Amino acid sequence: MNETIIIQTQGLSKQFNHITVLKDLDLNVPKNAIYGFLGPNGAGKTTAIKLLLGLLKPSAGSGSVFGHDITQESLEIRSRTGYLPQEPRFYEHMSAREVLRFTLQFYFQGPEKEISQRIEETLIMVSLADKADRPIKGFSGGELQRLGIAQAQVNFPDLLILDEPAASLDPLGRHDVLQTMAKLRKHTTIFYSTHILSDVQRVSDSVAILNKGKMVAQGPIESLLAGGDGTIYKIQLKQLPDDFFNQIESLPYVQSITPLTEQEDIVTWHVAVSDDQIAETRLLRDILVDQVIVQSFQKHQYELEDVFLSIVEGDNHGRE
Repeated sequence: MNETIIIQTQGLSKQFNHITVLKDLDLNVPKNAIYGFLGPNGAGKTTAIKLLLGLLKPSAGSGSVFGHDITQESLEIRSRTGYLPQEPRFYEHMSAREVLRFTLQFYFQGPEKEISQRIEETLIMVSLADKADRPIKGFSGGELQRLGIAQAQVNFPDLLILDEPAASLDPLGRHDVLQTMAKLRKHTTIFYSTHILSDVQRVSDSVAILNKGKMVAQGPIESLLAGGDGTIYKIQLKQLPDDFFNQIESLPYVQSITPLTEQEDIVTWHVAVSDDQIAETRLLRDILVDQVIVQSFQKHQYELEDVFLSIVEGDNHGRE
């Protein structure tokens, strides 16, 4: 058993009535990662989560969590896993403290002092300590989601699986939930599904992108955001001499130049380079040789939305 890998699947697939909703999923989720499972609605994310928890049986392929087989040893997996469904439900007359106490009795029979201490620690962790004894009926959407995370976390699991934890929240509620997830990083591994691209970029270490039931990309988020064509510089220029485009494109470390916009006498280029170290020291100097006015010069920072749309649209076109 590889103790640094918490979730691993090989060719995991699921069909319902001969319709494939998940195909050949190969996952490797490392310990103590915040792992974003990204895809459009209907991509198969919830199906994959239910397979990992043993709530569905795969049609093909295999998987393991903590080295335990997802079909044969699901009880062992669930005993070490906290799970937040997409729409958690609570008894509204109960308080947050009562919910956690009720949940904890299924996992822990320790002394009352230890039970109370664990509940208090969890409430503080999800920033609900000041509302712990109020009826849940008055909670906001973000507070309910944080209570759901607290309920999933109260037994100190080795893995948290969260299904769309911030999907229905306003920006403030989403911020609070993401902040809570970041706090939990040092305590557990977090595997969460979402279709909200900005959330993934803010808190995740690694990401897998699912489209139409098939994984189309996986890896550390920094690698995905680096883009597939080497480093790209975004440059705004003024007063270009004749043939300047060809002059810069012919530099040995420049792969290509993509003109983006032209406003009055200012042009914007994306310059892809093959050697970032050389470009850092030479590109700006090579541009300034001809007394060109440089309005701005910076490495282009990809957003996850750019990467996601490129991958998903390319995958969709490939299947047409």
